[in-house]
Amino acid sequence: MTTLILSLLFLAAPISAQEKDAMAAPTIKVFLLAGQSNMEGHAVADLDHAEHYNGGRGTLHAVLEDETVAKTYGHWLDREGDWSIRDDVYVSYRPERGPMKVGPLSIGYAVHQGEHHFGPELEFGRVMGDHFEEPVLLVKTCWGGKSLMEDFRPPRSGGEVGPFYLKMIEEYREAIAELGTRFPELKGMKTELAGFVWFQGWNDMYVDGALDAYAENLSNLVKDVREELNAPALPFVVGQTGNADNQALWEGQKAATLRPEFKGQAMYVPTRSFLRDPEQSPNQGHAHHWFGNAESYLRVGDGLGQAMVKLQTR
Repeated sequence: MTTLILSLLFLAAPISAQEKDAMAAPTIKVFLLAGQSNMEGHAVADLDHAEHYNGGRGTLHAVLEDETVAKTYGHWLDREGDWSIRDDVYVSYRPERGPMKVGPLSIGYAVHQGEHHFGPELEFGRVMGDHFEEPVLLVKTCWGGKSLMEDFRPPRSGGEVGPFYLKMIEEYREAIAELGTRFPELKGMKTELAGFVWFQGWNDMYVDGALDAYAENLSNLVKDVREELNAPALPFVVGQTGNADNQALWEGQKAATLRPEFKGQAMYVPTRSFLRDPEQSPNQGHAHHWFGNAESYLRVGDGLGQAMVKLQTR
């Protein structure tokens, strides 16, 4: 009887104003985007120098002149011909060089300074923004030329933990802790880590033993991220390194998503068909960066986003 009375008293206890505010606070859906240079973003938006950018072939401006492409991705140009901005999707990204990049989703959240490049975050963010009624935050944590075997090595894989694994976790936590400072319009919102996107692989082709261990290391990475960020069933999407002609790498990337422990929580996104002709791309010698082709990066981001949507509804 005493236990029952105490329980009733507890239920009847008034809720503090602070508790009411926390319960009423809207939630922002957060996605952690991680990887190496192709997650950083090398798609060219509008640079057209004849020598350095192949006269503008394959830039976002150029590919949107194709009616088929424009039908799918023309939303990135507004009626005045300027780049569109999403006011419901936000990005937090600390590039390797230059100042912090924070703000509403548009062109420019890439490793390069200025607003002339983009990465998979552009279309991924658009898909997430269209799917959720809640605001969306993308936290980009990526660095060029980094392997999973060494640089992102997760604790579960044993040996020395990769410094960029630690940096990824650190930068994510900083973004959440400083949410109201970086985005005053989001101050007071609750955050929900809703997904993890991994787009990496090129450098593991050049580290001894990395391809054989890729599936295990990636599986361990996901498990450690889930544990570190207290998200035990966190959905994750892995983008194929489709610009690298390496079957062993592709198999390792896909195999991690097919492990029984991730059933219904993981998807592998084939991207090989998104590779475009270097002669029709801005950076003809940059196969490691999809030749800088805007359509390639748009389709990669779109594919990653559509996969994440499917995982959100399972």
